[in-house]
Amino acid sequence: MFSIFPLKGTISDIDGFYCDGISAGLKANNALDMGFIYSDTLCDVEAVFTSNKFQAAPLKHYQMYPKNFQTDFVLINSKNANALTGQQGIENINTLLSSLAYKVTNPIMSSTGVIGNQLPMEKLLKGANSFDLSVKNADNLSRAIMTTDSYPKQCFYEVKLENGAIFKIGAVAKGAGMINPNLATMLCFICTDADVPKEDMQELLQCNSETTFNAISVDGDTSTNDTVLLLANKKSKAYDKTAFAEALRLVMHDMAMLMVADGEGAKKAVAFEVKNAVTKEEAQKAAKALSNSLLVKTALFGEDPNFGRIASTIGASGVTSDENTLVIYYNDVIVYNKGEFCFTPEIEEEAGKVLQNRSFRIVCDLGVGTSSFTAWGCDLGYEYVKINADYRT
Repeated sequence: MFSIFPLKGTISDIDGFYCDGISAGLKANNALDMGFIYSDTLCDVEAVFTSNKFQAAPLKHYQMYPKNFQTDFVLINSKNANALTGQQGIENINTLLSSLAYKVTNPIMSSTGVIGNQLPMEKLLKGANSFDLSVKNADNLSRAIMTTDSYPKQCFYEVKLENGAIFKIGAVAKGAGMINPNLATMLCFICTDADVPKEDMQELLQCNSETTFNAISVDGDTSTNDTVLLLANKKSKAYDKTAFAEALRLVMHDMAMLMVADGEGAKKAVAFEVKNAVTKEEAQKAAKALSNSLLVKTALFGEDPNFGRIASTIGASGVTSDENTLVIYYNDVIVYNKGEFCFTPEIEEEAGKVLQNRSFRIVCDLGVGTSSFTAWGCDLGYEYVKINADYRT
C-alpha cells in the first residue's frame, strides 16, 4: 500500500531542484519571460513531444542527444517559439547553451510563443547568464513561461510507501490555446526525486499522456513546440512502480485540467464521457470529436443544452452507433433516451441549469459495447477570437 498527498508546494520543494524566472526583455513591461530548472545531481530524462510534423528547433535539438543522456539543466523562454526557423534555429540554441557562464551537463532548451522568428540572441544570452542557480522560486518560473495563460499552473505531491520511504513529484506548466488531443500548445516540466528506473519513465509518461494531455481540447489545433519533460534526480532513493504511476497520472491530470479550464476566453470546463462503445478506440474517437466540435463548443458558450449537436457529432465521427441505443445525459439529466426525445420544458430547464455551471459532464452511452473514454474540452466564445486575432501584436 501507499499514500499520495497533494500538498501546497512546488517543484522548488523537491530535494536538489532549483528554478527561477526573470525578465530578459522579450515581453513588454518587464514581464517575466525566461526561466530555468536546475538539479544539483544529474537527472534521467524522458519526453513526449507534439505530433505536429513541423517540430520546433528545441525539440529537434533535444533529439540530437544520445538516447540515454542525462541532464541537469533546462532553459526556457516564452514569447518566441523558435519554430520554422530552419538550421539557424538549432545553431542559435547551440550558441546559447555553449555560452552559459556556469557549468551544466547536456542542457535542454524549451521555447513557446510566436512561430517563425529567430531567437533574440542578445537578450537571451544576457538573461541566461544572469541566472542564480541557487534560487528556488517556481512561482517566478511558472509566470515566466506563460503566453496567453491567465494564471500559472503548478502542482505538488508527496508519496509515502508502505516501508515508510517518501518521494516527491511536482510540475510547472503553461497552456491555454492551440490545444488539441495530440499534446497541446503546452510546456510541462515534471520533476521528481523518486528513484524511478529509466525504463519505466518513458512507458509511464506515454501511457499517462493518452488519458491526460492527449485527451484535452480547447480549439482543435496542435502546435509545434508541445513538450512534456520528466526529470528524475533519484535523490530520495524511494520507488514503487504502482505508486509512481499513479502519482505521475495525478500530476499530469492536474496540469491538463488547468489547461482546459484556462482555455483562451473559456468559461466552461467539460468532460465528454463516451461509454459502452464497441472498442476503446471508437470511444476515444467519439469523445475527442465532441471535445473538438466548434458547434458543440459554441452551444456550451451559449448555455444551450442542444443534444442534437452532441448526437450529430457522434454520428459524424463514424463510430458504431445506433439512435435506438443512444442515451445522452447532462450530468444526471437524461435528454435523449434510445430514440425518445426527453425534452419537456422542465427537463430542458434542468439541463440548461447544468450548463450554467463552471464545470460539468456530458455522458453519451452508445449502448453497443463495453468500452469507454473521457475527453475534456471547453466552450468557445468571443474572447478566443479576440486573443488570437491580436496574438502577434
